Parts: sequence; C-alpha cells; structure tokens
Amino acid sequence: MRRIACLACAPLVAFAGAARADEPASPSTKPDTTYGRIDGYVELVVGAGAVFGPGSPRAALDFRARYLQTAGLFLTYEDGATFGSSAETARVIAGGVEIRPLFVARWLEGHEWGSPRADLLLDSFGLELGGYFAQPHGGSFGDQPGLQAGLGLEISVFARASGPWVGVHGGVRWSDTGLSGATQSGATDRAMYLSITLSWHQVVGDREVDLSTSPP
Repeated sequence: MRRIACLACAPLVAFAGAARADEPASPSTKPDTTYGRIDGYVELVVGAGAVFGPGSPRAALDFRARYLQTAGLFLTYEDGATFGSSAETARVIAGGVEIRPLFVARWLEGHEWGSPRADLLLDSFGLELGGYFAQPHGGSFGDQPGLQAGLGLEISVFARASGPWVGVHGGVRWSDTGLSGATQSGATDRAMYLSITLSWHQVVGDREVDLSTSPP
C-alpha cells in the first residue's frame, strides 16, 4: 500500500519540482558585478598596438601587472622602425606605476551600474606616473631620459575581466631638458602621446578573493 501511495505521489513531486525551476530567481540573488575581477589577486596584461606622438607612429608592446584591480606596474616598448616611421624618437622604453581608484570603492558600496561593459570601462580609469628612456634619430638609446604622466581607459570585448580588451592611454612626456627649464631643443622635450592597444587580460589565482578579510 505504501508503495502504491508513493507511485501516486511521484507525478505531483515532479510537477512541483518543475514549477519551482520555472520560478524567477529570488530578488535577494544579485548578479556578479565583479565580472571575474576577484577570481584572483593579480591581473596580468599583455598588449600590442601603436603610439602616436611627434612625427609618425611607433609600434608598441605593453605589459602590466595589477593587484586587486587597483594598483600595479606597467612597462612599454615603442619602436618606430616597425612602421618605417620618421618619428623624431626612434625607440622608447617607459615604465612606472598605475593607480585605479574606482573599482574596489564602488563595488564594496554597491554602486555598480549592472551593465558589464559600462562598469568595466568606468573602473578601468587609471592614473599613470613613471619615467622613460628614448633614443632620438641618430642618437644612442637612453640619450633622452625623462618623466611621463598619463591617464588610461580600457573596454572589455567579452564584458569579462579575463579576455581581450581595447585600451587607450595618453599623457605628456617631459625630457630632462624640458624639466630643467632650459631652452627646449625639439618637440620631444615636452610632447603629448596617445597609445591604442589590443591586449589580453588574465586574472590569476586559484580561488575567489574575499575582500571582507585581509588577504593571507
């Protein structure tokens, strides 16, 4: 008798399970507004593109490492020979620090917009400060050291932290001559630059970061 009762109730149990599966998610269930940014502590970036400045463009390679999407280091290499360029500067190596002040503060306060690309674009806003060594045409590498300061924005192609991104970074470079206040001898003593790159971002780490506690 008990077996017959169980068999009779089975269709009702199955129906109830199907109905629950079709119910909308609980309002308390929130989407992942980090978009994979806290899947690990470190984000590694490798990119390539072009840098525009005085004269013709230079090909560029870009390397970055960021901690918790907020602070990190960058290193770029630029070469004018790749495009057969007549740029006043033949080669440049630049590096420094990058600060992204928006992501953690906005996310912890729940101020995300809910649109993946919009959130990722806004939180990619970065401040960059560093130095560079340039080789003028006809000179030796490192003949023209200086300081650079800039800003950056990046947009994710797949609306996720890990994957391809398009980046735009720009700012101003001052050579030692430009910083010293001496009579400037060329356009590169104080020049603006604009870099456009296609890069791959990879968040590394074997577990999700818990921002409610201090990292181990």
